[in-house]
Parts: sequence; C-alpha cells; structure tokens
Amino acid sequence: MGASPYADLSRPPLRERDLRRALVVPGGLWTDVRVVAETASTNTDVAAAARDGAPEGLVLVAESQTAGRGRLGRGWSAPPRAGITVSVLLRPDVAPRRLGWLPLLAGVSLVEAVGRIAVVDAAVKWPNDLVVRPPRPGPGEAGYGKCAGVLAEGLTGAVVLGIGLNVSQRADELPAPPAGATFPPTSLALVDAAGTDRDPLLRALLRQLADWYGRWRATGGDADACGLRTAYRDNCVTLGSDVAVSLPDGEVVRGVGSDVDPDGRLLVTTPDGPRAVAAGDVNHVR
Repeated sequence: MGASPYADLSRPPLRERDLRRALVVPGGLWTDVRVVAETASTNTDVAAAARDGAPEGLVLVAESQTAGRGRLGRGWSAPPRAGITVSVLLRPDVAPRRLGWLPLLAGVSLVEAVGRIAVVDAAVKWPNDLVVRPPRPGPGEAGYGKCAGVLAEGLTGAVVLGIGLNVSQRADELPAPPAGATFPPTSLALVDAAGTDRDPLLRALLRQLADWYGRWRATGGDADACGLRTAYRDNCVTLGSDVAVSLPDGEVVRGVGSDVDPDGRLLVTTPDGPRAVAAGDVNHVR
C-alpha cells in the first residue's frame, strides 16, 4: 500500500470534487476537472483525450508527474503535491497566426493569479516563464527566480496548454538551473509568499485563464482588441532589458527587448536594426 497523501500535512492533496464544483459551472469554459495521483505527463494525457474527441474545457491535474516536459525539451519535475501541474484542452476558432498568443495569455494569467493569491512580486519573462521575488525585497536579497513555465502543444483543431508552478519546494528540491540561466529556479514558499495553498492558487489560475481566453477568443484572437497585448507589456520584465536570444537554428540575437508585436513575437533592437523573434531561449544579460 502506498503512502497516504495526508502523510505530509504541509502538502495536502487537491480535492477533485471541490474543484469540479467550483469550476465547472453553466456557461463557463471548464467542462471537466480531473485530479490524478500520478501520471507521466498531463500534456500527453490531454493530447490523447483531444485526439479521442474530448470537448474543449478538459482540465487534468496531476499530484505527481514522472515525465513532465518543459519548453525546449527540458524536464519539469517536483515532489508529490509540492506544486501545481495542470494541462487544459482548448479548441480556439481563430486564425492560425494568432495562436502564438495562447502561451503568452497563460503567462499573464499566472502573473495575475499568483500576484493576487500569493502576494508576491510576479512578472513574465518572454514568452511565458513566471518569475517571482519577495513582495518587499530587502537589501542584498536576490532578484527574480523562475517559478513556473508553460508548454503549448498544437494538434489538429486543438491546443493543449500545460502549466507547472512551483509552490512549496525547498531549495534542495529544486533542479539545478540550466547553464547561463538568468533566473534560478525558485518556489512561492522560497520567496515568502503569503499564500501557498494550492487549491485557491489553482482556482485563481483557471479562472484568470478562462477570463483572458474568453476575451481573446471573442475578438478573433486579436490581442490588441481584447487588451491582452497591453497586459502582457505591463507585466513583462524582458521589455527594456538587454537580452541574448538563442534561436532554434543556433543563432544568438543580442540587443534590447523592446516590444511584443501583434502576433506575440519579441522585438529585439540590435545594432543592425530590429529583429522579430517567434521562438527562442531568452537570457537577460546583466
């Protein structure tokens, strides 16, 4: 018999019935909320459900994930019940060129939910990494650390959004940062968050995600018309920073992150002129 999920009272399990009752409401986006004790990858599971015809609005949360995936093929793991690992199924009817806003939309939703519930200084690093620091950093305290990431995967007629948020991890439970990373891994607990209860954090995140998705979809995916582009700019620490962007083909673009364009691409002002970056690994240069 496995260990009880209540063995560690500092990390209680999520209650599927309560989450479903709170989030699956008439006229709402979420149609089903499932909580599983363990799976290899919530994104993989939701993608399989999408291929089998699952409707938009499926939410899958795993208390433990054994083969989680982040952007650029990086792993994402955490001790059981130490964080939020969730994937959702969306079927947006918008122009394909506007789908690139979905992971940025998730980043804004994370910033707003975590800022309100955890009461920490939260921001997004382009395109969708959540970075946090204590609400009132003291002299000599470290700056932002990476606390969450988003992985969007497109399918025929669907998009799966996966979100991993570090909540109660101790320093010795976090992975080593990738070489050259500007923002070391952290958790809400490590930045003295006022709230580290995963239940209200997850509810707030899914409600913010549903709200922004509804507004974005209602304008046909127009990030300017729904206010998403403005909200992203207001919360993005990459804008105005010196950056080195590693592109998928190996090229490194260096300059200042100056803006995000109407398609969600990062605009980098380089010595040779402006460059629009659709995908890449951004390091802030200090």
